[in-house]
Amino acid sequence: MNPYYDKLLSAYESLREKTSFEPVTALVLGSGLGGYADEITVEDVVEYQDIDGFPVSTVPGHKGRFVFGYVKQTPVVVMQGRIHYYEGYDIHDVVLPIRLMKVLGAENLILTNAAGGIQEGMKPGDFMMIQDHITQFVPSPLVGPNVESLGERFPDMSQVYDPDIQKTMEQAASRLGIILKKGVYIQFTGPNFETPAEIRMAKALGASAVGMSTAVEAMAAKHMGMRIGGISVISNLASGISSNPLSHEEVQIAADEAAPYFKQLLTELIPML
Repeated sequence: MNPYYDKLLSAYESLREKTSFEPVTALVLGSGLGGYADEITVEDVVEYQDIDGFPVSTVPGHKGRFVFGYVKQTPVVVMQGRIHYYEGYDIHDVVLPIRLMKVLGAENLILTNAAGGIQEGMKPGDFMMIQDHITQFVPSPLVGPNVESLGERFPDMSQVYDPDIQKTMEQAASRLGIILKKGVYIQFTGPNFETPAEIRMAKALGASAVGMSTAVEAMAAKHMGMRIGGISVISNLASGISSNPLSHEEVQIAADEAAPYFKQLLTELIPML
């Protein structure tokens, strides 16, 4: 038996005792972006702490609950607060929520985050559509015994972020007059911000934005056959690019300022998927 799969089944059974809602699209809200969950037509709310064996988010600004409801007519499940590797959880626990949303019925996944801008010309408040990612600096959530019912042993990662969702995201942004930059996201472990030397390395590797989440979630979702889209809200310039010291408060402030446009983009995008 696989203990991670057993935990997934236990969480599923526990959650199904609290809601019968069946989502089509799953949405993960990053730092400072959790307020979007209050904008949807809410049907059910389940706290992470009320789900058997489920990890609990400990980051300021992350409420730590699933919100079930509708964006227009589209049934969605929203993670209002994600789980991070730097909180001390096993990497399989970090992606447990993603796997759980898939077994609940979600076929589409929109991942969002607040990220540091590396790409030239980026500034706080920009939106970046994630086209690809780099995960070599965090453990793979696929290490260990494979569960064939979840996905194949050696999944292809040549197109993690669905091309059709990317086109739809561009169309939604264009309708709203929102400039959508494009790039590669790199995930580091955190919780410390990166050094200037690490950012120079990331830039040399081809990264456009940097953060402490998202990529491992996308990997687990791709393994399970989900269609994935990713949006980074650039909350600050990465270390060494800006002369200012970095802080979590700065991230939250920038995300708050971008929130109205972010909400418009998601509300336009999700029904189009």
